[in-house]
Amino acid sequence: MSEDRQTLDVYDAQAAEYEARVAVKDTPGLDDFIAALPENAHVLDLGCGPGLTAKQMINHGITVDATDGSDAMVKRARGHGVTARQALFHQIDGQALYEGIFANFSLLHLPRSEMPAMLARLHKALRSQGVLHIGVKLGTGDARDDLGRFYTYYQQDELEELLTLAGFTIITRILGSGTGLDGHSSDWIVLHARS
Repeated sequence: MSEDRQTLDVYDAQAAEYEARVAVKDTPGLDDFIAALPENAHVLDLGCGPGLTAKQMINHGITVDATDGSDAMVKRARGHGVTARQALFHQIDGQALYEGIFANFSLLHLPRSEMPAMLARLHKALRSQGVLHIGVKLGTGDARDDLGRFYTYYQQDELEELLTLAGFTIITRILGSGTGLDGHSSDWIVLHARS
């Protein structure tokens, strides 16, 4: 599984800007995700960024394993009291570890060819009836944004099929649009699915 060094370099260089302009916004689907978890749940926050969402989950009594590929993001998360560690997608492994996995606009940086295997790994890492939150930008193909970050874009039916093939059952769909770090507005989808 590959990492995109150019994307990680952007996040390292602009971690503070990302926190101020993007991470402070309400996170679509977060409340529903928390509500779907059992009491004292253990959650993987995959691509935790500056840790603001992880902090919200911790405030709800959730144990959070917060990871990010960007060293600067991990440091910002730790500054918010989140126990975060640097980890790339391919370093996420294990079986039946979590009641929830929160992958909020992180897996869209993965090449399309690697998404099926990644979703299978996440399914394996979830306990029975665990909940996956995944957010991606809608579109087709892949491209770099104006900042140089790599994105893979998905259509709703394509993403739903990938989740189904990985063994997930979709329970919630949220569609919206918003402005990202690059200043451009994008359409997006957030899906919640059970293992």
